[in-house]
Amino acid sequence: MGESAEARMKRLAMRSGRRGIKEMDLILGAYARDRLAAMDEDALQLYDAMLSENDQDLYLWVTGQATPPHRFAGLIADIAAHARAA
Repeated sequence: MGESAEARMKRLAMRSGRRGIKEMDLILGAYARDRLAAMDEDALQLYDAMLSENDQDLYLWVTGQATPPHRFAGLIADIAAHARAA
């Protein structure tokens, strides 16, 4: 049996806020808190896949120091904009 929607949201929120490097904890924790509930299935799947990426890579992508893979480009841009607005 699959993961319930509630369990999935809790798992994604927890993985977002407990990354391993504090900067990503803060950036992704705030993003998850503000945006996860409004995401559709495709966006949630993409976000879940992105969370499997290395924290150092994620940090470089979000801060614009490196180009993210094409599949994550829109999501990373949204996360970066959210972080700048915070």
